[in-house]
Amino acid sequence: MTDPLLFALAVLAILATPGPTNTLLATGAASAGFRRALPLIPAEAAGYLIAISAIGYGLGPVVAASPLLGLALRLAVGAYLIHLAYKLWRGGQQPALVAGIVTPVRVFLTTLLNPKAIVFALGILPLQAEQGWAYLLSFACLVAGVALGWIGFGVLLGRAVETTACEGLVPPVGAAVVGTFAVVLMSAPLIH
Repeated sequence: MTDPLLFALAVLAILATPGPTNTLLATGAASAGFRRALPLIPAEAAGYLIAISAIGYGLGPVVAASPLLGLALRLAVGAYLIHLAYKLWRGGQQPALVAGIVTPVRVFLTTLLNPKAIVFALGILPLQAEQGWAYLLSFACLVAGVALGWIGFGVLLGRAVETTACEGLVPPVGAAVVGTFAVVLMSAPLIH
């Protein structure tokens, strides 16, 4: 996809879609606040850039040639997301603990394993184009912008639940969303 406007719109549409990384950004910001959630942005960008580069320049054809490897990767990613959902669920009653769960390392790993990276690597980013690096740089900027939006949403959500005495609600909801993504990811091959 080499048209800059279509590229930007496609990237924004996919990035803005709720998913495990966006759930962590919002949950982390709801628990820890805007400023403490900002380090999650470069972690997300790094996770996407590494995953997209690995898939787009090498891993994509290998996975396409081996359906069992693709299934194994799905199961591994799903298991990681279930583990993360469990940690969020258990830490839900203590916002300080949730802030310790939603760390840059966990956001990086979640993004590195995010299935959206496959879509970006194989369908959106023209990595083989002459100016492929420019698209990667633009992508990183769009990631930062959307991440700021999810962090802002999380802060608003955190303030809203504080005023309604439902402070402990955000982490379990985040855990349920992450867990749902894990189940969908792991069960999708069984449905087809």
